[in-house]
Amino acid sequence: MKIHEYQAKELLKRYGIPIQDGVTIVDPAQADAAVDQVNKELGAGQYVIKAQVHAGGRGKGGGVKFSTDRASALENIRNILGMTLVTHQTGAEGRLVKKVMVAQALDIKQEFYAAITLDRTKGMDVFMVSSEGGVEIEEVARTSPEKIVKEAVLPGFGLRSFQARNLVLALGLEGEAARQAVGMFQKLYTLYRELDCSIVEINPLVVTEQGDLIALDAKINFDDNALYLHPDVAEMRDLDEEDPAEVEAGKYNLNYIKLDGTVGCMVNGAGLAMSTMDIIKQRGGSPANFLDVGGGANVETVKNGFRIILSDENVKAVLINIFGGIVRCDRIANGIIEAVKELDLNVPVVVRLAGTNADIAKELLANSGVSIISADSFEDAANKVVEAAGS
Repeated sequence: MKIHEYQAKELLKRYGIPIQDGVTIVDPAQADAAVDQVNKELGAGQYVIKAQVHAGGRGKGGGVKFSTDRASALENIRNILGMTLVTHQTGAEGRLVKKVMVAQALDIKQEFYAAITLDRTKGMDVFMVSSEGGVEIEEVARTSPEKIVKEAVLPGFGLRSFQARNLVLALGLEGEAARQAVGMFQKLYTLYRELDCSIVEINPLVVTEQGDLIALDAKINFDDNALYLHPDVAEMRDLDEEDPAEVEAGKYNLNYIKLDGTVGCMVNGAGLAMSTMDIIKQRGGSPANFLDVGGGANVETVKNGFRIILSDENVKAVLINIFGGIVRCDRIANGIIEAVKELDLNVPVVVRLAGTNADIAKELLANSGVSIISADSFEDAANKVVEAAGS
């Protein structure tokens, strides 16, 4: 789960990490009060207006504006709130800005990057820093990987003091700023672990002209499987920032991710789903989604899966690829037949069933009277669905 910048900063603040503070609003009518509050509470004569969307690159897209005075702050709020923000992460369709943060402007001396995530190859969390803050860290990793310094954190030990000092030395921080950074990095790792985060990122982490170390921007993502442990964090979910089809799929415990292709996929098991998408690409097609219906799929599961897949108007054909281990193939076949009859599908459906009661399932499909293209093997199914989508 992703959250907004202003929410991430609330969590940083909870853990004693200094932030660029501000007020978040959802209505232009709140603009005057927000600017006055930031001025009164934070002593800001200058402001930064920041679009709150789940996407990076906001500054390049016009979603972050420095405001020299009250009048320009109000104008920037009016311009940003309600705009369609297009960045390299939103895609060409952009994202509607429904919230803006009115923040205090800071005198910045230096900018850095700091982040924590899981290194799956090592099986350990990794704390990363770079002196190249405020820019696209992916580009830094590609062109200047030596500028990203990492410390692997041993499970059960936490980020130890010497590791925090190594990271601080890598940034070239000295004196009071270095002392602040050591404490901040340890607090940041504590937040990461206690809240079951998948990534915590501060970019940029700045040193002000006054010598203070402050998180100017923040990004935090969470492990969905651990959200039940953190109901306060779960309440931060903003459904407006998520794909409607993915939200709908979640209501039925379906694991769905929308993609850009034309072949809809309904599969049981994440590994088989990934393999299905791979073979569709190999045969010249393009998957429209990842959809894992799970091991306990039934008639309703199949119906809901079809509804979710066909909510994407780009889908030209559907491939159902089921291995009957936990769930019997004949149950899936009955679900497919009912779904095709009830939903009046107008796209070709290719079905490949293997495993428990696969022969019975094939007979059910053959005698169903519904328009279904049967496939005998994995490769056969991929070839048929790619051909159907192309035609």
